[in-house]
Amino acid sequence: MTTPDAAPPATSPRRPAALMGLFALIATALDAVLLALALGGLGPLAAHRRALALLAVYAVTAVTLALLRPVRAQDVVQSARDAPLTMAALGVIPLLIPPLAALGERLGWWPLPGGEPLRWGGVALAAAGLSLRIAAMTRLRDRFSPRLAVQRNHALETGGPYARVRHPGYLGTLLAALGAALAFGSAAGLAGVALLAAVLGTRVRREETLLEARFGEDWRRYRDRTGAFLPRLVRPR
Repeated sequence: MTTPDAAPPATSPRRPAALMGLFALIATALDAVLLALALGGLGPLAAHRRALALLAVYAVTAVTLALLRPVRAQDVVQSARDAPLTMAALGVIPLLIPPLAALGERLGWWPLPGGEPLRWGGVALAAAGLSLRIAAMTRLRDRFSPRLAVQRNHALETGGPYARVRHPGYLGTLLAALGAALAFGSAAGLAGVALLAAVLGTRVRREETLLEARFGEDWRRYRDRTGAFLPRLVRPR
């Protein structure tokens, strides 16, 4: 993320891959604990094939991200703070959607039609969403930041997953959340997906204001030919 002004540089340290891998496994373990609580214990979790498949997806993608380490040492020259509530929501909502949907399945809340094909399709959608997020982060490398930040020599990315969509990382997050909700066949998780989409929409508006201020006409041309989350069906002439 970028703004036109500069400030004294602040370089983020690079963490070892082994440490990042450990964090990834701890995060997956937390997901497993929350799903076990929602499903009624470790026994029901162990017998729930879709929940286990979802956890496997989380573990594989988290470890892959840790090994690739697309976000290396950063040379941040300016940053903008998000509201603490926004940052908390971006961290907590995706974490709670799977157990909320799992609880909905166990208690029979608002079951969705579609049966097993829809539920296994949700697992596949979660895997696709997380893969897209990793691809977006890998494309940006040290320009990616969980906060709104300016890197030294920051360039506007318009290739790879950014060629048709301006925010593929956020799209991946939404697809992963939606997939997790569908994997348990309960509409209970969809409320969390809608809330996450609203929070991301607010962040995107702030982010795009910064991008326009930094890149000007280049950004406006890029914005006009792409969609924020989905490709434009009709491109301007």
